[in-house]
Amino acid sequence: MSTRVILLVEDNPDDELLTRRALERAGVVNTVDVVRDGVEALDYLFREGKLAGRDCSTLPAVVLLDLKLPRLDGHQVLRAIREDERTRFLPVVILTSSSEEEDIVQSYRDGANSYVRKPVRAEEFFEAVRQLGLYWLLLNEAPGDV
Repeated sequence: MSTRVILLVEDNPDDELLTRRALERAGVVNTVDVVRDGVEALDYLFREGKLAGRDCSTLPAVVLLDLKLPRLDGHQVLRAIREDERTRFLPVVILTSSSEEEDIVQSYRDGANSYVRKPVRAEEFFEAVRQLGLYWLLLNEAPGDV
């Protein structure tokens, strides 16, 4: 797979580790940058705050965004991403444990490209992340890729 960066917005270290293992197991060699809350996610994307000096010639290939985050939740982060011209078309996949219908509807209303509920069983989670990696890193063509 390509060397484009994946941005993982995840506050739970166990879920981060599981996601990294699933990507590695799927053969995804992309760099995974991790931020722990919604403010850090926006600082990363817009090179602000403590991440103002971050070198980033391109945006991540995909953002894997949890909904339940400290400081700014995933819905707020997603809305900010969609409101900014620089990130309007950035692929954002909601990767969360929430199966609440309200969260699903609100995520799509806010502009999510996909909504994936984290499976409880490790093998199911590995398979879900493998498929995410294959689709968003290999098959999907985002504006600017063509």
